[in-house]
Amino acid sequence: MNSQKVAVVTGASQGIGAGLVTAYRKLGYAVVANSRTIARSDDPLVLAVPGDLAQPGAGTAVIERGLEAFGRIDTLVNNAGIFVAKPFTEYTDEDYEKIAGLNLRGFFDTTRRAIAALLENEDGGHVVNITTAFAEHAFSSVPAALAALTKGGLNSVVTSLATEYATRNIRVNAVSPGVIRTPMHPEETHEFLAALHPVGRLGEIDEIVEAVTYLENAKFVTGEVLHVDGGQRAGH
Repeated sequence: MNSQKVAVVTGASQGIGAGLVTAYRKLGYAVVANSRTIARSDDPLVLAVPGDLAQPGAGTAVIERGLEAFGRIDTLVNNAGIFVAKPFTEYTDEDYEKIAGLNLRGFFDTTRRAIAALLENEDGGHVVNITTAFAEHAFSSVPAALAALTKGGLNSVVTSLATEYATRNIRVNAVSPGVIRTPMHPEETHEFLAALHPVGRLGEIDEIVEAVTYLENAKFVTGEVLHVDGGQRAGH
């Protein structure tokens, strides 16, 4: 079997995802990079696979493309996600379909096919979910029930899958970020968002990327939700 290790990163076109693509290349991995729209890379060891993971079968197709190109999958980082904050009764059916589609179906389709591939590896592999501190620490000023419902599920499934596959050498973890300085958050919101963290600032992309690469190399860590949230879970 090809010995070149391969990581799949979803939501890879900007922000944390783009940082993860760079980080895994530095670790020596080939990378399958997915988002709804993603430019082709000049790097022959980065395969750009556009696709909307909210659509049935799209996540499976991303993994299949990676297997076709590189012959194996070793790590999946479920980074793609959508965050919509509004009062609970103002969420629409369309909001639900969009948020649950990407955050849950995207995870399910992609991870189901990826774990099947990881089971083929002698040395197993690794799945990491990027979740959110809002799933465990609520703020009255940021009502985000659908984020809690979906990303909280991704925290919970970590322990379930980690236990199910522990003897097969497949590790499953999550990183739970606070609010990170990415293109998702307009500059004018930064002061308000910074104040949500006990440390009084936004997180940086590289701080989340470093947490994922720590987990990648931490072979005795599985079933862990690593909080990189400026103290949000600890509370004000």
